[in-house]
Amino acid sequence: METIKVNTSQHVDIDYPIGGLGERIAARMIDFGVLTGVGLLFLLFSGLTPKSTEKTFFIGLIIIYAVVHVFYHLICEIFFKGQSPGKKLMKIKVVSLDGGQASIGQSFIRWLFRLVDFWLTGQIGGLLCVALSERNQRIGDLVAGTTVIKTVGRTTIDQIAFAPVQEEYIPVFSNVHQLNDHDMELIHEVLETYYKTAHYELVYAMSDQIKARLAVSLPVGMHELAFLNTVVKDYSHVTSVAQ
Repeated sequence: METIKVNTSQHVDIDYPIGGLGERIAARMIDFGVLTGVGLLFLLFSGLTPKSTEKTFFIGLIIIYAVVHVFYHLICEIFFKGQSPGKKLMKIKVVSLDGGQASIGQSFIRWLFRLVDFWLTGQIGGLLCVALSERNQRIGDLVAGTTVIKTVGRTTIDQIAFAPVQEEYIPVFSNVHQLNDHDMELIHEVLETYYKTAHYELVYAMSDQIKARLAVSLPVGMHELAFLNTVVKDYSHVTSVAQ
């Protein structure tokens, strides 16, 4: 499965799968439903206006709806971090090919090329390009340097099966309480990625971040992988005692 590295808030690169054609079509249909619903609401409001102002009000609503319809995807991608309601429901989002959030310029180019991807080609151009391109990019993505990734698959704290820790266990890093569940989720994901791919650079990067957060250095004889596993064990003990 094609993936792209996304830089997390801890400045660690995690591989995310590229969004598929099916998710993108479903997201587009949901967004079409949202816009249709907004249009129906506008029609409803237009029927509630006094006769004396009905024509002017109706024209105003048409103009407002036209603006919303035209700029809908651009506004969503800029202000909602690459996600329209449809993309959010389908758990996909637009990102730059370098893994960062798409810039305003990139979002504008993607939006501009909707004309080519969908309107001038009867929806076919964009769909074919997504289906055939290596990173499932439509024409606008290719020009803007963006793609769509899946946001699912991230580990949550509830999904982490902490190994049982004996009550008399003494944490190696006593200030591990400075970390939080999100840190544990990210550490677990880095460890899972390492065990699948042997990508030790991720372990180094995550280890450096956690050491900086805890203001500690590696004990003599402890390597980075053991350090992360120890932090998880310490956190499990500290949080279980606190409960």
